Amino acid sequence: MAGSVLGKVLSEATIASTDSLFPLLQNADSANLFPMPRCGSFKLEEATVDQMQKAMASGTLTSVQLVQCYMLRVYQTDDYINSLLQLNPDALQIAANRDAERKAGRVRGPLHGIPFTVKDNMATKDALETTAGSWALLGSVVPRDAFVVKKLRDSGAVLFGKATLSEWADMRSNNYSEGYSGRGGQARSPYNFTVNPGGSSTGSATGVAANAIAFSLGTETDGSVINPAERNSIVGFKPTVGLTSRAGVIPESEHQDAVGTFGRTVRDAVYALDAIYGVDSRDNYTLGQVGKTPSGGYAQFLTDKYALKGAVFGIPWRSFWTKADPEQLRVLKTILGLLTSAGARIVNGTEITNYETIVSPDYWNWDYGTTRGYPNESEYTVVKVDFYNNIKTYLSELKNTNIRSLEDIIQYNYDNDGSEGGNPWPLGNPAFYSGQDGFLASSETKGVRDTTYYQALNFTQSSTRKGINDALTTSGGKKLSGLLVPPDVGQAPQIAAQAGYPVITVPAGVHSATGMPFGLAIMQTAWAEAELVKWGSAIEDLLLKSNTPYKRSLPKWHGYLQRNIPLLSIYEGSD
Repeated sequence: MAGSVLGKVLSEATIASTDSLFPLLQNADSANLFPMPRCGSFKLEEATVDQMQKAMASGTLTSVQLVQCYMLRVYQTDDYINSLLQLNPDALQIAANRDAERKAGRVRGPLHGIPFTVKDNMATKDALETTAGSWALLGSVVPRDAFVVKKLRDSGAVLFGKATLSEWADMRSNNYSEGYSGRGGQARSPYNFTVNPGGSSTGSATGVAANAIAFSLGTETDGSVINPAERNSIVGFKPTVGLTSRAGVIPESEHQDAVGTFGRTVRDAVYALDAIYGVDSRDNYTLGQVGKTPSGGYAQFLTDKYALKGAVFGIPWRSFWTKADPEQLRVLKTILGLLTSAGARIVNGTEITNYETIVSPDYWNWDYGTTRGYPNESEYTVVKVDFYNNIKTYLSELKNTNIRSLEDIIQYNYDNDGSEGGNPWPLGNPAFYSGQDGFLASSETKGVRDTTYYQALNFTQSSTRKGINDALTTSGGKKLSGLLVPPDVGQAPQIAAQAGYPVITVPAGVHSATGMPFGLAIMQTAWAEAELVKWGSAIEDLLLKSNTPYKRSLPKWHGYLQRNIPLLSIYEGSD
């Protein structure tokens, strides 16, 4: 950040002492390592959007103060977690305009004056770069705001800046350090700096988790909202493909890409979802939502633990649950007991149809079809072709850049091997251990949609949709309230991603050995976001009000002085 901006923040924000900005050694491995100063008289740490709105309505807080205080928090934490790639130089002015509107009696909605970030693959027509974390797109000029960004601006929210991410949303490499990009560096989880923080919407999730921003947007092709959310003890909401426009978003696959939301509570994530969904003429997939979305948005479906009485949830035990580590299973089974005590019914064995074939048995593998000998049944077959075509279309609208194709990006990475890791390690960058093998695989397809491509598209979509829909239907033909799944098992959000179906994850606990969080997710069929809002908020309320540790907890900043690259791919607990 510019020194003048920092000086303004440090002089105007109310803090006990400058020393409180520094982590004190005696507080290592505790939530007190980075104590968050109050924002004037307001306790900003863990504050909800509603609490911020109430304080602004009463005159004890302003949007300008919120921006200043989040700037201070970023200044305090970003050398450690690196969640923010670029601060919006216009953020204070935007906040001042929102404050003036409030003073004049105009409040646009629940997000008026609330600061947010977006993943650095969402176009913003302002002073911010849009690069997907790559130096290759630095200085490129986008034609307009991404649709979702414009919608948030119209809602009165304040664009605080761009969040770090896994470069090119994980498309470029198949063996890499999650959360790393050439331009942004390594994003780290405030829960444990040494291990995989989740990706590719890494900075979006870690910023919300560290109380460095109110809410954020991310994108998911396969797990990139749900995974970083559950690994950072926050709520992640990945909607049905087509509910949120991808226009102006650096693409990966038109068939699976979705813009999702992050919040510390379900309500905050839903406020963001309500602001961004809708039909967009620049994304034909959004036409699919016509007649399938509720009048008045999704926040009306928020509820509490008492709504769980009579709910019926399915457990795809062999499909996903058997792949969770023992510690997670113990905790999640305890949560199932809490749900039962609240009046819900749990139905075991509601398996994904044909899970033995479509769910990889050992670990997340988006080329599992090819692993089995059937590239015409592989998600990766589709994504490789889609990316080649979709990225060319996106690049065609940019100005002030010579990058026009995937081949141009590949050559740029070779020409800048030290920073962009075009070659595999040890010639290139250790964060991109396999170099740019993902790009090379996509380039080999030349974007040709051949018979194998169409067979793979049909297989992945039809098999996963049938699998989920069958699992959601009881033998008597009744629909379940949702499928409960452990999202730390990457195959769970993967099946929903291939189907284009929605998922929500809520915090459920932390591993005793690593301190890394994990979640409990709900899976549903297409356009069933209202169900996810209802049951996600009910489960969240139950966990928050139960006398258990199985809910969102503050990070303890384990390993805060460590800077290992690549990060460790650890997903297990102590046993």
